[in-house]
Amino acid sequence: MSPVEDPESDLTRKQRREQARAQRKAVEEASATQSAQRKRLIQLGGIAGVVVVIIAIILVATGSGGSKGAPAPKSPAANAAAASVISLLQGIPQNGITLGNASAPVTIQYFGDLECPICKQFTLGALPSVIQKYVRTGKVKIEYRSMQTATRERETFQTQQVAALAAGKQNLMWHYIELFYHEQGEEGSGYVTESYLQGLAAQVPGLSLSNWSSARNDPAYANQVISDAQAANQSGFTGTPSFLIGKTGGSMQKLENPSLTDASSFEPVIEKLLKG
Repeated sequence: MSPVEDPESDLTRKQRREQARAQRKAVEEASATQSAQRKRLIQLGGIAGVVVVIIAIILVATGSGGSKGAPAPKSPAANAAAASVISLLQGIPQNGITLGNASAPVTIQYFGDLECPICKQFTLGALPSVIQKYVRTGKVKIEYRSMQTATRERETFQTQQVAALAAGKQNLMWHYIELFYHEQGEEGSGYVTESYLQGLAAQVPGLSLSNWSSARNDPAYANQVISDAQAANQSGFTGTPSFLIGKTGGSMQKLENPSLTDASSFEPVIEKLLKG
């Protein structure tokens, strides 16, 4: 005879089968969930990879156009820079290194390196307001002085600063330096070449390129760069841009910690000198 199974034992086996079935179902559901998650992650990873590739392509495309270098002459960027500079300086007298009326009661000496990105911040930030409010109205004149800080090679610094000074022989130096700052390339990228300097000169309205080229050989401009460096050293300057300010023909004092983007930091000192 077959043994008779105990009802309680049979119930227990039934419960165990149900529990096992429930466990298998849970495992299968978990496995399916994990599989779906992996699939989504793979899909997302593929999408992210495509996005990264697209971003890289965009960066290469935009970067290869000259983010490290200066915009090419007559390119839309160069034309926009030239238009901005012409608008800012139009009608303001220039004489060599000086922008503004020769009899202006206040003088600012601006020590800069044409490759200095901080000088560019000042040129595009606070300087236009100072020019419009004080230089254009005949209250202030600004003298540009050379001080090497950002340019790595001494020879390159000398060449680029002399190129700007040579434009001053035709009273167009401020157009040249403003264009340089507006079209400045990435620091240390080697963008300052003879082609770059020639391209800037070609954008200066009314500049005779032949006379400018001849003036670059005048030793007086190289000596000017040296004397500017000596003046910066005597004033204790360690970086650019740096400024001296004072009554025209009188003693000059350091302009301490002016904002490079807010012209209002210049106003109290200028106003005090004008009233004094």
